[in-house]
Amino acid sequence: MAAPSPHKPRKRPKKIGAGNGNENGSDVSSVVSSTAPSKRSSSSGSRPTYPLAAFVWLGRNASQWEILPLILMAVGLFRWAAGLWGYSGFQNPPMHGDYEAQRHWMEITTQLPISQWYFHDLEYWGLDYPPLTAYHSWVLGKIGGFINPSWFALFSSRGSEDPILKVFMRATVIVSEYLVYIPAAVIFVRRLSKLQGVNTWTASIALVAILMQPGTILIDHVHFQYNTVMLGLVLATMSSVLAGRYMWSCVFFVLALGFKQMALYYSPAIFAYLLGVCIFPRINIPRFLGIAVVTLATFTILLLPILLGALYDVRRGIDARPDLFGYFAPLPIFSQQSFRINHKAWYYPLIQQSAQIIHRVFPFARGLFEDKVANFWCALNVVIKLRKYPSELLQKASLLATLVAITPPSLAIFLRPRKELLPLALSTTAWAFFLFSFQVHEKSVLLPLMPMTVLLAGKQGLSKNVRAWVGFANLLGVWTMFPLLERVDLRIPYFTLSLLWAYLLGLPPTSFSVYRQTEKSWAAFATTAIHTIFYLLMGLWHVGESFLLPPRDKPDLWVVINVGIGAAGFGLCYLWCLWSLVVDTGISEISKVDKKKAKKSQ
Repeated sequence: MAAPSPHKPRKRPKKIGAGNGNENGSDVSSVVSSTAPSKRSSSSGSRPTYPLAAFVWLGRNASQWEILPLILMAVGLFRWAAGLWGYSGFQNPPMHGDYEAQRHWMEITTQLPISQWYFHDLEYWGLDYPPLTAYHSWVLGKIGGFINPSWFALFSSRGSEDPILKVFMRATVIVSEYLVYIPAAVIFVRRLSKLQGVNTWTASIALVAILMQPGTILIDHVHFQYNTVMLGLVLATMSSVLAGRYMWSCVFFVLALGFKQMALYYSPAIFAYLLGVCIFPRINIPRFLGIAVVTLATFTILLLPILLGALYDVRRGIDARPDLFGYFAPLPIFSQQSFRINHKAWYYPLIQQSAQIIHRVFPFARGLFEDKVANFWCALNVVIKLRKYPSELLQKASLLATLVAITPPSLAIFLRPRKELLPLALSTTAWAFFLFSFQVHEKSVLLPLMPMTVLLAGKQGLSKNVRAWVGFANLLGVWTMFPLLERVDLRIPYFTLSLLWAYLLGLPPTSFSVYRQTEKSWAAFATTAIHTIFYLLMGLWHVGESFLLPPRDKPDLWVVINVGIGAAGFGLCYLWCLWSLVVDTGISEISKVDKKKAKKSQ
């Protein structure tokens, strides 16, 4: 008699149409009462409660593999259409802008020896991102060079505004995003929704909301950058954690750090979580050693091409700094100790390259901030002029404030290392870095916004409370970037994409339905009041900025007001994320139980 087959048939997923969309706490549809009897399914008595749910409504009974291609085509169309606008630095010599910086890096990585990448003409968009960005630029530059070598010719291609080059550059952003960020987002949403019992239709709505996030489209596809590559690698890190693949999460996070150093905003939460899973519920030494070895190995592999390339260039007689004509120069860091190192030793190129990369990636000499950014220091600078204080003092103050702000979320995720809470922890630490750390840029707000936005894919993610706070953070974040976008004439894509996203999710200023709570509470009332005040201030600011000229002695008045309002709003977002994390970890409940026990013992 034949043995029974060990194969177990897969369970068929439940049809989404069987519910009204509220069964997992997501407010995507409401039930319409009907006195007439009907033989149709119960979903026929439901209706979507905001436009995005209505657009995906027809696909509520479809397979995810049927609706996913439609989603990817739709979001891709919006990205390409947004790219038809101008870009940072268009017709703005001599430095142009971020577009020219990215093009220039393709130029130097394809036209110069690898040992000269981080030394070449630092005054004109010198390479100041980690090695993976350099490798990415090299690949794209090689591909572009096959199409038209003049696009990346050394020196002569500077400031090129060839329209075909613009098409190529826009295409590289989309292709990079569809190779990294979008697959990572799809897999993350699928794993998180499966973990928390969110149905496929609700997960599809969340996926569209995440991929239509206005900040990433405006900065990467209009203003021009490749932030979504780094953000995609961080999403892959969280996705690997959800799958219990901790070694792969280390690989992806090191790659994120290797692409953009701003991924350090997430590092306290990642470190605390991985350390937590090695200690709780029991100490797991093999897991700890595996994480450590994989992390170090990935960093080594990431740096190896540049370090080996530097040794190879020395062997070929190529100097990393031809501008010195063979003379010795102190290292950019630990300059006073440079004379102790033999600059003719075989290992000197390794030290030289490592020191230069660190110096370029972490520019502490630039000061606390360069431009007006909606964080604590820029807002404080309006009242107390910080530039009169020594740079070393400001660095210490920034470090101390950042440590104070990142400690509570890191401690929470360390003590309660639950994988579904990782997005909240990442968002909280990223808000802390954005508000208090050194050398913050306007575009860095994308870092706390990404993990906060993916909360939409979890249980209760599309509920009114979560949707209100996620929407508030995103719209406030885009609003604080308006001065940056306005400088390069990007008003129309700013208003179009931000208002479209607000309309799709039923958010102000297009709708205030998200604040109509069925259950009255002080928290709901406070949220409604605070958000309404901020939305009102944002609207009045736009009116004033458009029609009222600032005083001659205060030309930056509107930008300063933008900074103050934005910093206050982002502080509230940090507090909301921190409180949500503490509540979800159950730490606050434990403290209440302990207090009750203490009272009883008395």
